[in-house]
Amino acid sequence: MARTSETKCLKTSLAIADAATCYCAIVLVALIVLGTCKEESPSDETIRGSRVLNRPCDEIYVVGEGETLHTISDKCGDPFIVEQNPHIHDPDDVFPGLVIKITPTKPNKSLR
Repeated sequence: MARTSETKCLKTSLAIADAATCYCAIVLVALIVLGTCKEESPSDETIRGSRVLNRPCDEIYVVGEGETLHTISDKCGDPFIVEQNPHIHDPDDVFPGLVIKITPTKPNKSLR
């Protein structure tokens, strides 16, 4: 009789341990998912899809995804980007990561 009671106790302990392991795994996965999610704010200087959020127009500017020389010129107030950047041979061949020099001639639109 003692052996049957001992077996039942062991099975119960294993069931509790299995349930605890399962719950811990669920909590761990939830924490990982929540940790990888980042809250976006309007002031983020990041690119989301083809939309470029407000970014400063420094003298050295890195082209973001979805940007063209025309949109950069409008945003930064520099109508002479091609003339000041001899490494740009084709104004239509602008790609994310391209580094260009900006010399604003009018106030920056992002400061308004």
